[in-house]
Amino acid sequence: MGLSLQKKKMTIRNKLTFLFTGSIAVLLLAFALVVYFSFSENREREYYSSLRHTAIIKANLLLDAKIQPRVLQLIYKNSPNSFFQEEVAIYDTSFHLLYHDAVEIDKVKETRQMIDEIVAKKQIKFYQGEMQAVGILYHHNDKDYVITSAANDQSGYAKLRNLKYTLIIAFFVAIILIYISGHIFASKALKPVSDLIDEVEEITATNLDLRVKEGNGKDEIAELAVTFNAMLNRLENSFDAQKEFVSNISHELRTPITAMLTEFQVTVEKERSNEFYKDAIHHAISDTQKLVRLSNSLLDLAKANYDHTEISFKEIRLDEILLDARNDAIHDHPEFKISIIFEQEIEDDDFISVLGNEYLLKVAFMNLIENGCKFSEQKMASVAITYFKDKTILRFQDQGIGIREDEVPKIFHAFYRAGDKKFAGGNGIGLSLTKKIIELHKGTIAVHSQPGIGTTFTVELPHV
Repeated sequence: MGLSLQKKKMTIRNKLTFLFTGSIAVLLLAFALVVYFSFSENREREYYSSLRHTAIIKANLLLDAKIQPRVLQLIYKNSPNSFFQEEVAIYDTSFHLLYHDAVEIDKVKETRQMIDEIVAKKQIKFYQGEMQAVGILYHHNDKDYVITSAANDQSGYAKLRNLKYTLIIAFFVAIILIYISGHIFASKALKPVSDLIDEVEEITATNLDLRVKEGNGKDEIAELAVTFNAMLNRLENSFDAQKEFVSNISHELRTPITAMLTEFQVTVEKERSNEFYKDAIHHAISDTQKLVRLSNSLLDLAKANYDHTEISFKEIRLDEILLDARNDAIHDHPEFKISIIFEQEIEDDDFISVLGNEYLLKVAFMNLIENGCKFSEQKMASVAITYFKDKTILRFQDQGIGIREDEVPKIFHAFYRAGDKKFAGGNGIGLSLTKKIIELHKGTIAVHSQPGIGTTFTVELPHV
């Protein structure tokens, strides 16, 4: 398991590294291309400008300074690296050649169509093979001349190549450095995750009390640790509740089953009278009824512990559920006397309606009603109903033995039975179940009791 987590961690680190490196690589590549093409365009533009400038200078030397063409040609031929220097040709607008630096080379190879295009457009720029060329219409002493100039920008192309190689080398060197940096940063960023994994691996079902370190409490890793610790708190509480539940239910089941087994063993040891057999059967029936009540209570408790999304809710009237609960309680216990008191006249159904589960609410109300009757000598209980704009209040009252002050905070704990267990039977699930049902319906339940006077359970449920 640890190795698997380590592999996953490494995969995340590599993904972060590659993502970081890839993002920077794209930006660097875009930057390098912008620099390269910007330099290329500037070189082209500057060289066209240089060709135009050279062409005008030679035209002025020929036309203004009256320098002989053969002198200009001699200067051109004797110039160092003459093959790459600008070659200038001067024509009149009728395509008559007035001057050419090197007719035998003729880099531009002018045509009548080209001359006409230059006259029409005043200036043209084009490539002749690898050479750049420019043609301009030059006005001098009230006459128009057509000048062409062409050359290979050897120096510019050399600089462009050097820039390209420099950018390529710098790009790959930068990528390597960025990858190393990204790997280091990713490892450092995931170090808290690695520590968290190591701490989590030490937590098992036997030591759920351990918690992971929450770091500085400010970043996302700290938030994850806090969330994980909160989950551990819930798990620990759930495990403790489960162990307590299993322990209590084992005890509750063992008592009636043991009593039934003992009763049967005593009965079959020897011949008994019919009355004895009848008593034994009645005892077995009583114990069986306890088991049935316990099983039903456990099923109801399980339903109340369901996820809210698993329980169907609809709009229901509380007075109708109370009447059903009263009728069921009287049916099961004919000796019970239960009264329902409406403290206000119901003017609107919404005043007495809630969004809830009919079955669970009836179970809760029956528990409170039966609880009041069981612990009252007269087997009497009353339910008072009043309502407000946002909630309905139900008060379940009895004049029974009451609950001691020190026991009041414990009565909603599952399987807890107060000192009244000698007065009436039970399994300690009813009030715990009732509280869960009320809270499931976003309501509250409170208790006020005085020993020897009676107990009042107050339930508040919000309207739909």
